Amino acid sequence: MGKERPMNATLSIHPAVDNGVTQGEPNFAGGRLTCKCTSDPVIVEIKGNSAHNHLCGCTKCWKPTGATFAMVAVAPRDNVTVTANEDKLQIVDPSATIQRHACKACGAHMYGRIENKNHPFYGLDFIHTELSPQKGWSAPGFTAFVSSVIESGVDPAQMPQIRARLKELGLEPYDCLSPELMDLIAAHTAKAKQAAAA
Repeated sequence: MGKERPMNATLSIHPAVDNGVTQGEPNFAGGRLTCKCTSDPVIVEIKGNSAHNHLCGCTKCWKPTGATFAMVAVAPRDNVTVTANEDKLQIVDPSATIQRHACKACGAHMYGRIENKNHPFYGLDFIHTELSPQKGWSAPGFTAFVSSVIESGVDPAQMPQIRARLKELGLEPYDCLSPELMDLIAAHTAKAKQAAAA
């Protein structure tokens, strides 16, 4: 008999991955995100597939009730269009780098936008693909800001077990972003410094 994993019974990593990571479809054409409202939901259409999908432990990202981590991907901002009930959206924190547009009624974050043109991720909107009824979005590939879940109330003693479960799911845990994204940020910073020095 296998040993029961107590964390699975009491702590959800995220509903989309608790039973394993579902692979996306490379030629996925996109779909719509719908907030949690049962009437007059906010609808956001996304052209094309998402990219850099990952789990995030920060305290700013929206996550479903009971989940320990958020699941966040990006899409080019030109591919993101609000098509219904835009009047229900409000920016959660106007001072934040990522302007998270959330439904005033249900609280779901529909997209996050960076307005600072000098930011390395300018031009990419942050989206939560679990709000879509369509299947085929890019699969999460890593977990960012893992230790930040402690700030959300997770017992620090659970962290080794959480990290082990993330590795088991193939979602390498980092306490920053993935090496690929950290390299992009560093390259952008270096380029900006070179331009300023020229």
